[in-house]
Amino acid sequence: MSFDKTSSETRRRERAAAIIRCEAKTIARLEERLDTGFDHAVEAVLKCQGQVVVTGMGKAGLVGQKISATLASTGTPSFFLHPAEALHGDLGRIRAQDLLLAMSNSGETEEVTRLVPAARKIGAAIVCLTGRPTSNLGRLSDAVLDIGAVEEAGTMKLAPTASTAAMMAMGDALALVVAEERGFNHEDFARFHPGGSIGRRLMRIGEVMRQGTALPLVAEHLTVAQVLIQTSTTLGRPGAALVVDKDGCLAGIFTDGDLRRLLEGEDRSILDDPVSQHMGANPKTLSPDQLVEEAHHLLRQYRIDQAPVVDSEGKPVGLIDVQDLLDVEI
Repeated sequence: MSFDKTSSETRRRERAAAIIRCEAKTIARLEERLDTGFDHAVEAVLKCQGQVVVTGMGKAGLVGQKISATLASTGTPSFFLHPAEALHGDLGRIRAQDLLLAMSNSGETEEVTRLVPAARKIGAAIVCLTGRPTSNLGRLSDAVLDIGAVEEAGTMKLAPTASTAAMMAMGDALALVVAEERGFNHEDFARFHPGGSIGRRLMRIGEVMRQGTALPLVAEHLTVAQVLIQTSTTLGRPGAALVVDKDGCLAGIFTDGDLRRLLEGEDRSILDDPVSQHMGANPKTLSPDQLVEEAHHLLRQYRIDQAPVVDSEGKPVGLIDVQDLLDVEI
């Protein structure tokens, strides 16, 4: 019996594509489900003086853990509470000023529907995320995030797939809209994400720039040769010197590239010229409070290796070198 590997692989990919299309269409249809229930849910979270306690069983619970993490990382204090554990003592984690976000596609998950009345007795507000607003869970809630009736992906259409994708998308929508309503910004985000690639992208230029003894500042009357001596003895041997005028303001920048271009000729007397004659005037500058990611964008956009960092008065306070960005893996 022959086996057509190519045909088998094609059928496998077709099935995978069908599953992806099913989940994508389910998420796309959520736009039609955005109603006053979503507005009420946002208002409830904004008014919450405590924490958003997210709960759910099984796959819905796993999605709930991610939504809780997204809420917390975007300025809304939150934690996940397992509904079964809550019914056996962990209910004490909920306080009157909290909000319970209960998740169940059917709206009939026993552990969740038993938890909701107990949380309400404590005084917590109730928001649910479900596919059946008329379910017990929907009727017990102050606001309903409705994902609608969902047909699961795959041939059996039993495993939670499209429904959990829809829950995830609706939960993300809630978390991010609330963050925007709070005015949550890049600085706030950076405070909650100091590590990893996100933390590095949100670092400020002032944290990584060359400054102090590593900052090569030279007067505009110095000769090119004198500037080269000063940069070669500066900590870190920077590839550029920042030229300042008599008031200490940035007048220009003289780079290793400028030197190479000058030395392409045979006239070595240029080493005795004032650096002001050969510096790059009006260089692109950055401020210490800008994001490191913005420095990366500027260096790439203008195909330069260094950029001066200046304060509000135009005085240089630092230098960003492309090597500095590589060191922090930007």
